[in-house]
Amino acid sequence: MNGRDKAALAGQPALRLAAALCFALLLGACNRTTATVQDDGYPLDYRERHPITLRDSDRTVEIFIGRQRGGLTPAQRADVLAFTQNWRHEATSGIIIAMPQGGSVARSAAESMREVRAIFAASGVPARAVAVRAYHSDPSEVASIRISYAKLTAEAGPCGLWPKDIGVSLESDHNLNRPYWNFGCASQRNLASMVANPADLVQPRGESANYAVRRSVVIGKYGVGESPSGKYDDYNRGNVSDLAKQ
Repeated sequence: MNGRDKAALAGQPALRLAAALCFALLLGACNRTTATVQDDGYPLDYRERHPITLRDSDRTVEIFIGRQRGGLTPAQRADVLAFTQNWRHEATSGIIIAMPQGGSVARSAAESMREVRAIFAASGVPARAVAVRAYHSDPSEVASIRISYAKLTAEAGPCGLWPKDIGVSLESDHNLNRPYWNFGCASQRNLASMVANPADLVQPRGESANYAVRRSVVIGKYGVGESPSGKYDDYNRGNVSDLAKQ
């Protein structure tokens, strides 16, 4: 073995050590970049930038009262009836009724209030779930009976915030290629407003009982070797339109 080979063998441990140091530096650089993205208050996930939150809000129906008329109009009766149905499904509190007191509308308000209570009783709303509070109405404004209850509401936003310039910029943040802050906010806000039950965003609903009648029919057909799907004697019977009708 000549001197050149001996020098090459002697230099191999140094090369391995240098390669290991370079690899460690690369990993350290990646770790610093990740920590910077997480620690500077800028979430990359739009669900973290614009989270959907649940809070209590009020659903209110106003029954406007005239000075020379008592009782409810047909439209107002429909509003009160729909209010009671919604209360049974989504309310998280009892019903609070704010009733105008005194003035020229006192008699009309009392007559309208009796009709409201009658609708509540017919809809199955217990009397202990209703609380009535009096207030003094402004004579220059139209008086109204305000009926309200608390409900669970999902919200996201506010949207339209642009804390950073999304165009070409000399700032160092421009080179990080992050999504702009307002990205995904509208989708989150629309989802929060369209969900039927805000609690579904937190946990799934409990399973309801199976429809035993239909289940027994399907299992019976399967047991005798028949198709459990519906059958049509006429091909066009199952069509939803006359397009391509045969």
